[in-house]
Amino acid sequence: MDFTNFQLPYKADERFKKKIAYFSMEYAIHQPLKIYSGGLGFLSGSHLRSAYELKQNLIGIGILWKEGYYDQERNNDQSLRVSWIEKNCYFLEDTGLLFQITIHDNPVWVRTYYLNPETFKTAPLFLLSTDLPENDYLSRTICHRLYDDNVATKLAQFMLLGIGGATLVDQLNFQPDLYHLNEAHAVSAAFYLYKKYGNTEEVKKRMVFTTHTPEEAGNEKHDMGLCQEMSYFYGIPVETIREISGNTEDKFNHSLAALHLSHLANGVSQLHGEVSRQIWGKYEHICEIKAITNAQNWRYWADKPLYRAMLDRDDQWLDDRKKYLKRRTMEIVADQTGKVMDPDVLTIVWARRFAAYKRADLLTRDHERFDAFLRNTRYPVQMIWAGKPYPTDYQAIARFNSLVHLSKGYKNMAVLTGYELTLSKRLKQAADVWLNTPRVPREASGTSGMTAAMNGAVNLSTNDGWIREFVDYGNNGFIIPTPDYIHLSIEGQDQQDLDNFFSVLENEILPMYYQHYDTWRQIIKNGMREVQLRFDSNRMAEEYYEILYK
Repeated sequence: MDFTNFQLPYKADERFKKKIAYFSMEYAIHQPLKIYSGGLGFLSGSHLRSAYELKQNLIGIGILWKEGYYDQERNNDQSLRVSWIEKNCYFLEDTGLLFQITIHDNPVWVRTYYLNPETFKTAPLFLLSTDLPENDYLSRTICHRLYDDNVATKLAQFMLLGIGGATLVDQLNFQPDLYHLNEAHAVSAAFYLYKKYGNTEEVKKRMVFTTHTPEEAGNEKHDMGLCQEMSYFYGIPVETIREISGNTEDKFNHSLAALHLSHLANGVSQLHGEVSRQIWGKYEHICEIKAITNAQNWRYWADKPLYRAMLDRDDQWLDDRKKYLKRRTMEIVADQTGKVMDPDVLTIVWARRFAAYKRADLLTRDHERFDAFLRNTRYPVQMIWAGKPYPTDYQAIARFNSLVHLSKGYKNMAVLTGYELTLSKRLKQAADVWLNTPRVPREASGTSGMTAAMNGAVNLSTNDGWIREFVDYGNNGFIIPTPDYIHLSIEGQDQQDLDNFFSVLENEILPMYYQHYDTWRQIIKNGMREVQLRFDSNRMAEEYYEILYK
């Protein structure tokens, strides 16, 4: 294939002819391609899958992470061990494209690899690598670990995605109508375009931005002097950068720059759109922020026999299929922990990124109540945890390890390692209840509950992110009441949430599951039906063209 004049290997649908270059730090596309950490990657992966299904004129730009995010292993006492292992992706094609970008006033060679759309059924994806013999050791390590903990390395990674990605687009002669930044990691692409076109109007005309962070403090900021020293601004004077990006302080705010240099942006749920407008509304000259609620790719995630049983109105087949899915996952639980769980017992799963605000250990904080809950003989339960803390977030790792040690006292509690795409799918298939415990309104969208519902799990969640748009209480899922933010401390809010979760579980979910399973099954089916209609990423990908790319 000639990559110097790249065209999609399939004909774009007339509705989606506008050319889009989509930049994302991570993509969760398929288990063998481990270049993702969490929700941002799951969203990007589903977006590329839907772009392929809809035949949209879109290409993905990312980075080929040599050691991925990290591999989650165990120490001798079953606690978490962080491990980095070289990944080999022989299914990627070397494009032959080799170019240089400047990082810290030094030239760095970049090679580009190509994921053919037919390999995993995605839009074309181009992945950048600096791990080349032409580079010195430090330059080679830029693409080794996703979200490297070293600040200078992380900035270099942002430059590789932004400046490197924009350079690649020109190397491909793709000539996109729009550059779509999925989060602000690639905002340095705007400086490349500014140097190319000479003014901000031409940059804004070509750039759109998706923000995923629901609070200002959570957005990436780096010392302005360090950014300049790293050549992050692509040779543009700092005074000009301050003027065109809205950054007047000593810290460079990547999201603020993206909002200044794009003509349109979006939050990732309707609530997040509102929160984002409140956060950024105090700044002048930012672009309009709309809302496009995240979604996940139904074709990849959903268990098709479950849906066939539902469509055929065969409840016995649906029940048998769900128990088979539970039993299959419980073999993984037994293999990792030595605990043989029962597919007839209500199974609760908490599995996602181990960020503090997601409160993985919330239900365990009242040990006496949690102990009684797990030892209930009238309404037995099983609980499974999984997820990856950031590799140097030692508080999160301690929380993970505390759950591991607590689980040693119970046959019906397990904590699994290796939470990646395959295990994620298996746990959603095993779950009767998908437990979601973020502190409101910290979850911009959240998507794990979508794919859980696609596999016959019922959501039990705080009232945050996409859940507000989906759950009809008692009909397709359950939401706990939002605590009093004005008068309660953080500890008080957490206690109220804990009490409310136990109340819904003990007084509604458990009796319904064991005494009125026909009603429970109907909630499962309602959730399956409605999540497919409203939260399949094909809907989301269409909305990007209708709302953000218009």
